[in-house]
Amino acid sequence: MQPAVILGIESSCDETAAAVVRSGEEVISNVVASQIATHQPYGGIVPELASREHLRAIVPVVRQALAEAGKSYESIDALAVTQGPGLAGALLVGISFAKALAFALQKPLIAVNHLEGHIHAVLLEERQKGNHELRFPVLALVVSGGHTHLYLSEQRRESWSYENIGHTRDDAAGEAFDKVAKLLGLGYPGGPVIDRLSKHGNPKAVKFATSQIKHPDRRTPAASDPATSGNEGNKKKSSGAGPSRSAFPNEGRPRFDFSYSGIKTAVLRFVETNNLAPVIETRRRALADLSKPKLEDYLAHCDQQTLDLIASFQRAMVTDLVAKTLAAAREYEVATLFVTGGVAANNELRQSFEQEAAREGLPVYFPSRPLSTDNAAMIAAAAYPKFMSKDFAAMDFSAEAGMALK
Repeated sequence: MQPAVILGIESSCDETAAAVVRSGEEVISNVVASQIATHQPYGGIVPELASREHLRAIVPVVRQALAEAGKSYESIDALAVTQGPGLAGALLVGISFAKALAFALQKPLIAVNHLEGHIHAVLLEERQKGNHELRFPVLALVVSGGHTHLYLSEQRRESWSYENIGHTRDDAAGEAFDKVAKLLGLGYPGGPVIDRLSKHGNPKAVKFATSQIKHPDRRTPAASDPATSGNEGNKKKSSGAGPSRSAFPNEGRPRFDFSYSGIKTAVLRFVETNNLAPVIETRRRALADLSKPKLEDYLAHCDQQTLDLIASFQRAMVTDLVAKTLAAAREYEVATLFVTGGVAANNELRQSFEQEAAREGLPVYFPSRPLSTDNAAMIAAAAYPKFMSKDFAAMDFSAEAGMALK
């Protein structure tokens, strides 16, 4: 295959990232500038602030990625940038910079779907390990702060195709983690904190019912109405997805949708019933005074009832994600399972998938934790098949906040 060095740029949400990747399988450099400190006081992502921070960081991040790779602007073969889905303003910063750079250098520019990037993060690392023999079809669970999707994935020569067979009806899994953490006064981002604290609680202490979805998704368009299809939803907001190839890609076979607004409400009801508000406010104030709280700081301000609630919430989330994904894997007779996205860094989720998939003889692959969250190496890796097929972007393309993956 033709070797190619691709500079990837990612700015879909709150990380400004640039990376240099060779031939979709060798990470030469990978630089990420996080905005956590900027958004922490607000308990979530503020889109306007995110765009401003991208403007500040984009030039130094790209320069650092090239310097660490030992490459010049002229020595790269192509540029790749995230087109969507994501926050429109944030996406435009990366796209505008990539367009200007591609024009100045007279290099091809490749537009990449952020969700496809997460899937290729797994492929990238498996190829780095020398694993080039993945079996198809692949079922990919993309689970993050803004997305919870199931995709059937196939490779045809250089190109990949995707078919959505499940998505969240309301909150994404990562969004539910962050909102519950905020509700309990644990700060932002909440997913990693809940993961660490869950080990100190009883996951069977609080009973949470799993979502039972029986009615059709009203946001899934009718087959005769293509104009309403293809909405992936915004990052860090509840994400809906139109189907990938057709309105009902496998008619007569079930979809495997998710819903997490109910469990979030159940946590709120538990807090109200047990009058935990005063304790939560005390915890919130105590942790707000600490610039970088450690595990022992969280534990010092969490009683056993709170720790049990946290452990029970995480167990319910993990159980639902694993059960529905494996049910979809059985229904569609997949050969390989990918679990990727920011929530794929969760320890209990990884362990549960490894145990349950092994029982069914299904190989499951995850990206490393640095490549689970948003990064540009995955964007450059996903761009390589497009580079091989000369699928280059026209210079008039723009950001697509609700970009579908297909």
